[in-house]
Amino acid sequence: MADKPKYFDLRQDFWRESFEAALPYDRYLAAAEEKHRARWLEMATKIKLPEAGSAVVRGFTRRLNVLVYSGVWCGDCVRQGPMLQAVAGLAPCIDLRFAERADESRLADELRINGALKVPVVVFLSEDFFELGRFGDRLLTVYRRMAVTQLGAACSTGIVAPPEDELVAEAAEWCDVFERMHIIVRLAPMLRERHGD
Repeated sequence: MADKPKYFDLRQDFWRESFEAALPYDRYLAAAEEKHRARWLEMATKIKLPEAGSAVVRGFTRRLNVLVYSGVWCGDCVRQGPMLQAVAGLAPCIDLRFAERADESRLADELRINGALKVPVVVFLSEDFFELGRFGDRLLTVYRRMAVTQLGAACSTGIVAPPEDELVAEAAEWCDVFERMHIIVRLAPMLRERHGD
């Protein structure tokens, strides 16, 4: 224990390597097949961020590295990818990257949910690549709707956008998640000392 630093993340190098190998939003979409890229671009036109959440995110000052494990073909990713880009685009200190799902990768195994390979999974990392938190594959707004409306197995294709009120509620949830992660890094003693605040 004496040799262990006060602050560390056992997977710091893994997270740094995974993040650096991932692509910014525009490059991620540019690498996608046109049929998938078109769905993401169409969804982006439907995203409306809540003003209150947007104002909070615009005020961020501490760097957040945000890694999205995604499948460009996935309906949940079609909806959430453009939403995450919209939120991240509000603050220059947010670096958002996308890694395409590869079932046989270490990242896939690290990000399993309930034992399954799922996308999207969003991992929030500090400037030192310490894990702050992860969220996937859907937010509470979506799971509530699914619990009420879904019988049997189904998979969203992303072809039809969800109702506007659901998109707004989900965007508000993402703003809250980003705010939570930013507050964690703003209150971190190590980072407060480093940045003199």
